[in-house]
Amino acid sequence: MTRPLNVAILGATGSIGQQTLDVIDRNPGRLKLFGLTEGRRTSKRAAEHVIQGQAGEPDFDARVTAMVTDPGCDLVVVAIPGARALAPTMAALHAGKEVALATKEVLVMAGALVMKAAGQRGIRPIDSEHSAIWQCLWGEERKSIRRLVITASGGPFWAHPDLDLDQVTVEQALNHPRWSMGPKVTVDSATLMNKGLEVIEAHHLFGVPLAQVSVVIHPQSTVHSVVEFIDGSLKAQLGRPDMRLPIAVALGYPDRLPDAVPPSVLEELGPLEFHPLDEARFPAVGLARGAAKAGRGRPAVLNAANEEAVNAFLAREIPFSGIIRTVEQALEAFPGGGESLEDILEADRWAREFVTVSRGSSSRTVR
Repeated sequence: MTRPLNVAILGATGSIGQQTLDVIDRNPGRLKLFGLTEGRRTSKRAAEHVIQGQAGEPDFDARVTAMVTDPGCDLVVVAIPGARALAPTMAALHAGKEVALATKEVLVMAGALVMKAAGQRGIRPIDSEHSAIWQCLWGEERKSIRRLVITASGGPFWAHPDLDLDQVTVEQALNHPRWSMGPKVTVDSATLMNKGLEVIEAHHLFGVPLAQVSVVIHPQSTVHSVVEFIDGSLKAQLGRPDMRLPIAVALGYPDRLPDAVPPSVLEELGPLEFHPLDEARFPAVGLARGAAKAGRGRPAVLNAANEEAVNAFLAREIPFSGIIRTVEQALEAFPGGGESLEDILEADRWAREFVTVSRGSSSRTVR
């Protein structure tokens, strides 16, 4: 019998981290918790490496690097939010580890560099949409792909076209109709910036041109994504809106772990709706596609400016519609950079400073 896979979790106290722990607990013969990072909360879990703190704190980054590059570590689950996930992801990849990625920003910021570091191993996606595409592509040739279709729930505002997005509150934006997620990801779902980031992510993960990645509104969140092939056929992955499934797929690959989630009963699914994305009302996807196409640090600016703008909205300093306006302003002002890791990190720093200065000059309290 082979030994269990040793898994390190970056972000064990978040939603993805907690569900990853649950998947590990239910598969003791296959998976073992090797190490984890915790923020202000504690998971109260024992492991060979238990690291508390935040990126940038004394010794924290060095301890995380030591954990993800440890010879005893087999797979690293990256579930810490934002740009700070990039450095430990690259460290794990350079050490030859398998990486299961839940943090969109890693590929958005530095997709080409990350995929080069991953090499033939590739990245195991945890995002439900990218996991769905990954599963649909098992056994398929990339040259057979015509289009990737990423589904979107639409967030809390898609079904209310008459709602003034300038007036929505933080509480309304955090009231997602389908998924339970952290505040930043939930706000991204409300602006649909999460789908813009996912378009960039899919472009890098699967080597498909940006023009061949589409977004469609699917309110039921049952079809997690679709692949259209050159012969006209469609392949979709369906399942409950439960993140334990894509986590189990990533951790168990190439096998499937039994009973990751209860099976869906086809007779109970009801009608499945698909609607075109209104990019005039929700311009984030087009903005992200344009940033990725332009390159030279702009995806990093897009990501960093969005992170800072979401923080400002959650702090009630800007209105909901100000999030995308802030990102647009940052992209317009950015002078352009290079494609090295240092250039990308500088673009990230520039964008955060730009938004911080902008917030300071026009700060006001909103509902």
